[in-house]
Amino acid sequence: METQEVSVKKIALNYGLILALLSIVVSVIAYVTNNHIERPWWVSVLSTTAMVGVIVYGLKAYKDENSGFLTIAEALKVGLAISIIAGIIGALYNYIFVTVIEPEFVTQMLDMTRDQMIEQNPDMAQDQMDMAMGITEKMMQPTIMSAIGIIMTLFFGFIISLISGLIMKVNRPEN
Repeated sequence: METQEVSVKKIALNYGLILALLSIVVSVIAYVTNNHIERPWWVSVLSTTAMVGVIVYGLKAYKDENSGFLTIAEALKVGLAISIIAGIIGALYNYIFVTVIEPEFVTQMLDMTRDQMIEQNPDMAQDQMDMAMGITEKMMQPTIMSAIGIIMTLFFGFIISLISGLIMKVNRPEN
């Protein structure tokens, strides 16, 4: 019996685009409700729920197209492919957001970070504060933020794919 190759590319593209759009919608909702700086818990819950849901449904779609079979390796391949597409599109959106839509975002984040440092450690020496803020400022550059976003999307995509793959795994029987 000959097995037909299932297209990881098609599933990854479709579900990666869906995940990217959902992530952008959550970001826009946070921005419109003026929660884009402090990011309350519900923004994280929405983002995480969207990521888990889309990757799981993507794996389920792959499994359905693969005659009901899914190995852990396939789950990781599909999940990471979905994640990289969503991560790249999300990074492009974030870059546009911090450079065009809300160019004061980085300054606002730095101000909030400084306030939090002072609040959490009021006895911090000025040179320590300056050093910490210098590092924070370097990490808040749009290109660095975009790269970190892609890496974090891949990391969480790997974890979600691994757990989902372990749960959904059905190996093809040996002949």
